[in-house]
Amino acid sequence: MEFAENPDHLAIRETVAKIAAPYGGAYYTEHAERHTPTDELWQSLGRGGFIGINMPEQFGGGGAGITELALVCEETAAQGAPLLLLLVSSAISGEVLARYGSPEQQREWLPGMAAGERKVVFAITEPDAGSNTHQLSASARRDGDGWVLRGTKYYISGVDEADALVVVARTGTDPAGGKGLLSLFLVPTDSPGLTANELPVSALLPEKQYTLFFDDVRLDAGQLIGVANEGFQQVFHGLNPERITGAAICVGVGRRALALAARYACDREVWGRPIGTHQGVSHALAKARIEVDLAALMTAKAAWLHDHGLPAGEASNEAKYAAAEAAHAAVDAAIQTHGGNGMSREFGLLPLWGIARLLRIAPVSREMVLNYVAQHSLGLPRSY
Repeated sequence: MEFAENPDHLAIRETVAKIAAPYGGAYYTEHAERHTPTDELWQSLGRGGFIGINMPEQFGGGGAGITELALVCEETAAQGAPLLLLLVSSAISGEVLARYGSPEQQREWLPGMAAGERKVVFAITEPDAGSNTHQLSASARRDGDGWVLRGTKYYISGVDEADALVVVARTGTDPAGGKGLLSLFLVPTDSPGLTANELPVSALLPEKQYTLFFDDVRLDAGQLIGVANEGFQQVFHGLNPERITGAAICVGVGRRALALAARYACDREVWGRPIGTHQGVSHALAKARIEVDLAALMTAKAAWLHDHGLPAGEASNEAKYAAAEAAHAAVDAAIQTHGGNGMSREFGLLPLWGIARLLRIAPVSREMVLNYVAQHSLGLPRSY
């Protein structure tokens, strides 16, 4: 792993920043307050080839990896416009379909996803299962050559923007361990029997959240992704990229918040000198900068491991934890530096706080990451 970024990666950063900068913080704040999609920025990135940068070239993608998609996530966030659905459509769904999708599924969906013209979001969480994937109750039963899907999904992002869902459903029970066997299905959002109810979320985010009800949704055999009952392994091919790109967004959010705070601390004068001259201000921002930089290193390591086909679970979880904590601390320090102006719409910090706070909970909570590290990295007894 090289610590110096290669010219291609520097070019990605520069180009994405140029695309995102004209939109920036004011654009994001407006859409976050109104809970409306950031379609214009998404489409601009799609035309530039960046929404599908990690998707196969034969389907219009860039043929690159999660390392490059993470750069896109970070740089858009650093320009003030973090895009949550890059985690879901490009990272999870894109990776799963590129790896496990049938040739027909790939031809139908990947070109539009790569171009930024179609979105496929991910539906795994349920009201009663929490973080316990083995306890999912949404089920798909065989019916002739097809399937019938029934159940509920909860806190599913961007359904109003999506053309389809990758749905995780129980399709059997492991006779050895008694745990549910899972399968993945590609379900258009206009499928008969599918109802989406918006969840009232107060956080300032452009993306809406939904509860989904599947009332005997009929699926044909071609909507099964990969092999039936092997969904648990398939899911984790998408979850590590989700954690890595989530970490990258957090790194970008931290960079954005600290850039705003540093400029304000240099310009704002009290008692005849800039407030940044006081260590009570400068040390908090310096500490946050160190934490963001450390998180960026772990994020790059996790992406490198994934792209090289090496075990990336530990690094992906640690990157997500470190970056979410660093982003939250950076935004908090930036708000404190601005004083009362930290609450002002003009300075655009509260929407950054919203996504930083969300990413401490999702796509995996900080507590579950600590459980993972305690058990798998330290060898401690399982606590849950």
